[in-house]
Amino acid sequence: MKKIPKSTPAIIIALGIVCTVLALLVLCTSGVFSQHVTTTPQSLYVPQTRTYYIAAENVTWDYAPAGKDPFTKQPIPSPWGEQTKYKKVRYIEYTDATFTVKKTQPVWLGILGPIIRGVEGDTIKVIFYNKADKPYSMHPHGLLYDKNNEGATMTVDPKMPMSADNQMENNGDEVMPGEKYTYTWHVTAESAPQESEGGSKVWWYHSHVDPLQDVQDGLVGPIVITSAKHAKPDGTPDDVDKEFVTMFMIFDESKPGMSAAQTEGSMKYTINGYIFDNLQGLVMNKGDKIRWYLLDLGNEMDMHTPHWHGEVVLNRETNTYTDVMELLPGSMKTVDMLAYNPGQWMYHCHVADHMLGGMTAMYTINP
Repeated sequence: MKKIPKSTPAIIIALGIVCTVLALLVLCTSGVFSQHVTTTPQSLYVPQTRTYYIAAENVTWDYAPAGKDPFTKQPIPSPWGEQTKYKKVRYIEYTDATFTVKKTQPVWLGILGPIIRGVEGDTIKVIFYNKADKPYSMHPHGLLYDKNNEGATMTVDPKMPMSADNQMENNGDEVMPGEKYTYTWHVTAESAPQESEGGSKVWWYHSHVDPLQDVQDGLVGPIVITSAKHAKPDGTPDDVDKEFVTMFMIFDESKPGMSAAQTEGSMKYTINGYIFDNLQGLVMNKGDKIRWYLLDLGNEMDMHTPHWHGEVVLNRETNTYTDVMELLPGSMKTVDMLAYNPGQWMYHCHVADHMLGGMTAMYTINP
């Protein structure tokens, strides 16, 4: 009978230890012993502070700068074409703290302020300069902030110390004309998209001194947050080729004493501040992966249904394809499109009155 080597127990013990260590590693990586849950897998992204220089400025805005419907080549119909230029206020981005050189903005952003980008773990600083003629602010959605960086009308919390950036400045809830304020916001795991949402998602920022009027004045803009897993160095997502932001909103330019026809003509049914196909720049190439960020602000009239002709989009919320999305006031939605059908296609709200009033645009897929 063959003898069992004396070394066998030691080998068995060693194998047992190895198996135990491997099992513990599996448990740890699966999250059983994890104390912190993140929305994205580990990546090489290193969180950073992103600084923006944004001013509020008085402008003259033209809802139909082409002077006609560029698609149909027809004049803007009455009553909406009677007047298309109005006094508005816009968020405008500059290159640095001198506020002398404006940054170029994609033409398709229209009346919207600059895209503020962040990645999970980042800190966002906005140096806000109110160059307009009444108090305004910047209030973000979806980011983490303390009361002194909320950008909404409030009483300052005396127990909350002001940051070093703001020791000599007024509180950020109401920045007076000619004054500046530095907002500090944080991009948390909750700010970032879940894995099922794709590599990025959209939030809002807007003025919140007189929130209803400030938005009607034109002070609105998008925040795009990218997951750490999908972030390029500039904060853009690596899982799409192009991104477009479109806001569906009715701007009410009516004044007391107007007739019914004048009032209706003063209701501007806009996509990014343009009516009757005046929104330009929604151009892509066949095969491009496109991410559309959909926004909606306003009142009970602002119930919109964006519809794409010629294509379908993936609704990330339901993981289903559609060609119509539903938006309520305050909505922020993200959908993806694979551009495969070359042509010039309609993109419009499918609410009948809104379509009639010019809430229409065109997008182009090049072959």
